[in-house]
Amino acid sequence: MLKKYLLSILLSVTLFSPAFADDLNPVVVMTTSAGVIELELMPEQAPLTVANFLRYVDSGFFTDTIFHRVIDNFMIQGGGFSADLERKDTLPPVRNESANGLPNMRGTIAMARTNDPDSATSQFFINLKNNDFLNAKGPRPGYAVFGKVINGMDIITQIGHVQTGRQGPYSDVPVEPIVIQSVVLK
Repeated sequence: MLKKYLLSILLSVTLFSPAFADDLNPVVVMTTSAGVIELELMPEQAPLTVANFLRYVDSGFFTDTIFHRVIDNFMIQGGGFSADLERKDTLPPVRNESANGLPNMRGTIAMARTNDPDSATSQFFINLKNNDFLNAKGPRPGYAVFGKVINGMDIITQIGHVQTGRQGPYSDVPVEPIVIQSVVLK
């Protein structure tokens, strides 16, 4: 009986210790026309943002959207437009969680937004370099990081180098569309 009790304590400590937290984080697989990217999401630090992103994933919202804004040595942005730059209808905005301790570093995924800190809906960006100026500073909100690339950073870098131009009112649009074919929970 004592052995079973000690074993159950050992298992609960092992399963719920911070060292194993990464194993419990959701991972999504983003298949694009440029290759496959895997992203680990961080619900402990950004619960509202991760829940919001996963609602879009579960509904298939990101299928056939594009990376519509690509700025080399800065970031790649997607998740809101079709290949013909038609804006998709979104869910209501999510509250900004940029003060969660996750910095905008190379390979992190964060929510895109307008000047209103609480305006993020479906659009996200992946940082191509450390972008400290996007982090929350004191009372000034930043851009909420909610995950990181765990596989496919070479694809992200490749997308960052594509030729871009102006298309209608939009600048930094890839000349050849980079299509997000699917985003699914792994």
